[in-house]
This record gives sequence, C-alpha cells and structure tokens, in this order.
Amino acid sequence: MTYIVVDACIRCKYMDCVEVCPVDCFYEGENMLVIHPDECIDCGVCEPECPADAIFSEDELPADQQVYLELNAELAEVWPNITEKKDALPDAEEWDGVPDKLQYLER
Repeated sequence: MTYIVVDACIRCKYMDCVEVCPVDCFYEGENMLVIHPDECIDCGVCEPECPADAIFSEDELPADQQVYLELNAELAEVWPNITEKKDALPDAEEWDGVPDKLQYLER
C-alpha cells in the first residue's frame, strides 16, 4: 500500500511532507508533488503534516480522487526527487481549498 497526493496539492505545493519523509519518496513537478508508490513504506508520517489535506492512504482515497493513484505512479517516474522542504507556491493560500484542480496540473 502507498500514500497518494491528490488534487488539493495542485497550485499549493506545500512541502511539509517532504521534510518528514524517512525514505525520500516525494517527487516535484511545477505545481504539485507526488509520491512514488514503490518507494513509499506506508509509514503515514506525511499525511498529518500536509496543511492542504492533500495526502491519503491508498485504502482511504476518496472515490473522486482515484485518478491520482495512477498519476502519482506515472509522474514519479519522470519528475525529479525532492528531499528538502522549499517554500510553497507564492499564491498557495489562494488555491488552498479550491476543488477540482486537475485541469491546472502542469506536467
């Protein structure tokens, strides 16, 4: 099982999760982070750290967020690994809580 970064991360990209991950399984895109499912050890320490509530365990992934299971796996193969926390996106607070952001995902 793995943890999944979902819609809520898009255009926010808070990185509190990166800082606590013991196995460095986060990967960074322009406006979102993803978790590599083969590297995640299912420890769960990242989930409570996310201010946008954008991380779910695979077995608790909401039905409307299922597309992110495949997206995390796909994008983790092409995006660079990130191991240190950086600043959130400049307008993160404006986008935090906005629903249905898949259309804004920059691949």
